[in-house]
Amino acid sequence: MPSIVLVNPEIPPNTGNIARTCAATETPLHLVMPLGFELSDRYLKRAGLDYWPYVDLHLHESIEDFWQHARAEGGQLIGYSARATAIYTQLTHQSDDWLLFGCESKGLPAEVLERCDVVTTIPMSDRRHVRSLNLSVCAAVGLFEAIRQTDYLSQTV
Repeated sequence: MPSIVLVNPEIPPNTGNIARTCAATETPLHLVMPLGFELSDRYLKRAGLDYWPYVDLHLHESIEDFWQHARAEGGQLIGYSARATAIYTQLTHQSDDWLLFGCESKGLPAEVLERCDVVTTIPMSDRRHVRSLNLSVCAAVGLFEAIRQTDYLSQTV
């Protein structure tokens, strides 16, 4: 199954919404510290509602800690960036993909993007007025494309 990886997320409701999506799809959620909030934050918990017990949550002390974990598990590292040129629907997903998303204010750092096997984007029609899509929207779009291609959800129903 694919996994969602949030590198240094800053806004609790975004992470809570992503956690809810992960619970609904049985997708592992990996959070790479530092986080811009405490995991006990009421906004985080409110956005995730009562689904937190169903989230397969993994915390990584640093990006290096995550790289070690990902190397041991295997799978394709896919970075999402507003500055990429490859469109997410053009990728060939595998069931063990890691979908990496950066913090809301800066996205994924260059050193993280360099270590990804693929860097992709979710296209928008007018970047003059909107800099980027919301993190929780991007994570859901990327995840559901991976699920669609790998037919993961139909195997769990």
